[in-house]
Amino acid sequence: MMGYTRYVVCRLFVHLTGPDIAPILGVLNDVARKAINADGNLDILGEELVEVCQTLLQYDENWLSAANEGDVFWDEGDAGDYVNEIFTDSAERYLSSSSYIEADDKYPLSLPVTRNVVVMITVAYKGEVEDLETSIADTTALKKGLKAIINLHYNHLLQAIQIHFSPAQFGDDLTNDQLIQYYPELIPL
Repeated sequence: MMGYTRYVVCRLFVHLTGPDIAPILGVLNDVARKAINADGNLDILGEELVEVCQTLLQYDENWLSAANEGDVFWDEGDAGDYVNEIFTDSAERYLSSSSYIEADDKYPLSLPVTRNVVVMITVAYKGEVEDLETSIADTTALKKGLKAIINLHYNHLLQAIQIHFSPAQFGDDLTNDQLIQYYPELIPL
């Protein structure tokens, strides 16, 4: 297949749980603001992607489940269409419910503790990366996959980057029922 460029589009799902995962939402929202300001600059977006991957690696004790999916393309246009398809699917999964507690004398202001966070990372790249093109259904494989994404940025092989997460803000709660309904592909680690 000489003369053809191999494009891979893959999406990783990482589900974190625990009482101390709320700071991840701060990192994700900060990255989202910077990504909007980057106006499509892949170098800046890649640096933010590295920050997200490093944060996820730091919270590995909070990983509960994960999944990955993707496809290989020999045509850049087909790969781009698949990136758009994944973007639409990821964006539709933002479902979470706000469950603010009314303020009173006993609790002046209260937000529910975020119990679940799902981060979806989609990347398109040129070439072949074995650690992303295999199942990440265990913690070792997931760690290798996140590190491989970081290396893709530093090797300037990324063609597209998307990061979606749910819940989208502090105070929202992604329930266990919503996890089952909207993230059926998650596999316990």
